[in-house]
Amino acid sequence: GVNIEPDPQLIAGFTEKRPRDVNLNIGIGDSTGILEFFVMNVRTLNTFSSTEARQLEASGKFRIEQVLPIPVRSVNDVLAEHFGRSAPDFISLDVEGLDLQILRSLDFARWRPKVLCVETITYSDRGAGEKIPEIAALLQEQGYFPFADTYVNTIFVDRSVWQRA
Repeated sequence: GVNIEPDPQLIAGFTEKRPRDVNLNIGIGDSTGILEFFVMNVRTLNTFSSTEARQLEASGKFRIEQVLPIPVRSVNDVLAEHFGRSAPDFISLDVEGLDLQILRSLDFARWRPKVLCVETITYSDRGAGEKIPEIAALLQEQGYFPFADTYVNTIFVDRSVWQRA
């Protein structure tokens, strides 16, 4: 597989636990460049979204520890480099507030995974996160249906693959 982790401290865990995978210390986005990466005191909340980081900090429960310039590559470029001509069977997205932006940029005509697992809820420290309906709508327009939901993540399956099975 290909794992992407922009946090320079967290990528070491991928390298240790998944040594046969390609582990990239970059961000994924809708285009290539350098973005500010907000490292939070709770690392699972790290984000490229300034809005998300500032909202977390405004809650008084979290703080921005660092802002790092991190290289970001487009999802389509990463897929082209590491998967050649065929799409991976499975893509998992969990990018703290940028999932919809990345999905909108994904070239589904060229890269059509059989299954997508996407974080489809906004963060709430009280368990009151709200579903992001635009994600499901976009994927349904692309021919995917929600197969399962864990409350935080939704698993979408390509309807045409499902019907052939």
